[in-house]
Amino acid sequence: MATVFSTRGVHPRERLSYWREAMGDVPHEFNSSAGQAYLGTVRVEMLDEVAISDIQCDPCEVQRGAHNIGYSDCDDYLVCLQLVGRGIVSQDDRQAVNENGGFVLLDPRRPFSIDFQGRTSCIRLRLPRRALEARLGATAGLTGRAMKAHRPLTGLASGFVSMLPSRIEALAGASRARLAAQVLDLVALAISVEAGDGGVVLSSARATTLLRLKAAIESHLCDADLKPAMAAAVAGISVRYANDLLSREGFSVERFIQHRRLERCRRALEDPQQAHRMIGEIAFGWGFSDLSHFARSFRRAYGLSPADYRRHVQEVASGEASLGTAK
Repeated sequence: MATVFSTRGVHPRERLSYWREAMGDVPHEFNSSAGQAYLGTVRVEMLDEVAISDIQCDPCEVQRGAHNIGYSDCDDYLVCLQLVGRGIVSQDDRQAVNENGGFVLLDPRRPFSIDFQGRTSCIRLRLPRRALEARLGATAGLTGRAMKAHRPLTGLASGFVSMLPSRIEALAGASRARLAAQVLDLVALAISVEAGDGGVVLSSARATTLLRLKAAIESHLCDADLKPAMAAAVAGISVRYANDLLSREGFSVERFIQHRRLERCRRALEDPQQAHRMIGEIAFGWGFSDLSHFARSFRRAYGLSPADYRRHVQEVASGEASLGTAK
């Protein structure tokens, strides 16, 4: 069951201290330009040994210094996936701009800082140190680096992780353990490959092939000509085997391609930085060639037309902003 913390029911004078305590599993210093109007909500779920925090918050700055580390026994790695807004992340004399579905690896054993600029939606993973290092080896050269979502494997990992908060509760215990291993595999593979290493160790040969197939699909989503045969060929396998790999997740190759395109379009419609873009431009940009087909598919997947979905997201964001101003 999820653990939820929110400042909405907290007196304005106590919001910042409440939020600092709610996020205190990794002790840090915290402040926000929003002051007493600060609004933040975090929903925490456990996926076996992986902790997943779904966070929405106002602009704020997080700093974890040597004194915080000295009073903390946190021995996990953190992966910060930025869905909406921008985070400026610093660790090990490196600075990364984290935005638009990108993510950054952080080691809480060493100082770091994050400056969340503007209203933020992000997902934070706490990954067991021994499990991630078993896949990546030494991580000192990998922390504080921006993993950009336009890169195939980062985009794949980002899309996969962003779906987890809404689906974890429906999973049974055995499924959670397998899914946690897949999260570790996929995140480790993205970090290793995008950072130019490639020395990642995955949990099975089948998992390796599945990730290669998904990466092939992710890297060609914008191509309207992407079909199952093309995806399988890029991954170096047959269409039949590709369908078999995805069948355990309830997809065929064709359905998975459409699913990922719809997810990309949905995320674009939620992003205030893309509010100026026409819906047709977004759909065509992610490989749809027929707007009527896109609209029908989007409604089946999310229950609203693309225009109504965007309007709903904007109204919710406007209502939250008004509520924060009123309080």
